[in-house]
Amino acid sequence: MGELFHLEDVTKVYKMGEVEVRALDGVSFAIQRGEFLAIMGPSGSGKSTVMHLLGCLDRPTSGRMVLDGLDLLKASDNQLAEIRNAKIGFVFQQFNLLPRESALRNVETPAIYAGMKRSERVRRARELLERVGLGDRLFHFPSQLSGGERQRVAIARALMNDPAIVLADEPTGNLDTKTGEEILTLFRNLHKEGRTVVLVTHDRRVAEYASRILHMQDGRILKEERVN
Repeated sequence: MGELFHLEDVTKVYKMGEVEVRALDGVSFAIQRGEFLAIMGPSGSGKSTVMHLLGCLDRPTSGRMVLDGLDLLKASDNQLAEIRNAKIGFVFQQFNLLPRESALRNVETPAIYAGMKRSERVRRARELLERVGLGDRLFHFPSQLSGGERQRVAIARALMNDPAIVLADEPTGNLDTKTGEEILTLFRNLHKEGRTVVLVTHDRRVAEYASRILHMQDGRILKEERVN
C-alpha cells in the first residue's frame, strides 16, 4: 500500500478585512494508497478546506503537505496545475459538466489538456462511460440526463487521466436516496479495484461507505473511526 498523501500540522487562515478566520487549526493525517477515506463534519468544520488543499486548489498557511513524495508547499503554481490534471480526479455535488458538450466529450476534456491523442481519448472515454453504466448515453447532453447519470459522467471524467486519487465533495448532495446509494456503490467498487478515494460529507450514512472516517469540527480532527 504505502502512503500517498501526508498532512502535518496544517493550518489555513483566511483574512476577512481586519478579521482572521482560522479554517484549519493544526490538522495532521495520512492517506494510504488504495484507501477509501471519508472526511465528515458539519458546515464550517473545515472539511471543504481540507478537500481544496488535497485537490491542490489552494495552499495551506502553514504546515507540511506531501503528495506521492512531492512537497506541495515548494511546488510552483504551474506544477500544482500539472498535479491537479495528472494525479487528481474531482467529483462535485453540482456535477460541473459542460452543458453544450455530450457525455463523451465531457469525459474526454481532462485528456485534451493532458495532450492525449484524439483516437486514444475517445476510446478511453467510451470505455469509462460503459463502465459506469452509460454506454447507451454517449452522445446525450447533460440536460438530457438524470442527476444520477450526470454524476456518473462526472465520475467517468474524474477517472480519465488515471489519477492517483479521486476526491468527491458531497457527491450525493443533489441526488435522491436510491440514486445516491448507486453512486456510493460505484465509489466502493472503484476502491475495491485499488483506487484511492476521499469523500467529503456531512451525512453519516454516506461516510459509512468508506473504510475510515475522520470527524472534523472547528478546523480540527476530533477523532478517527474505522468502519467496514
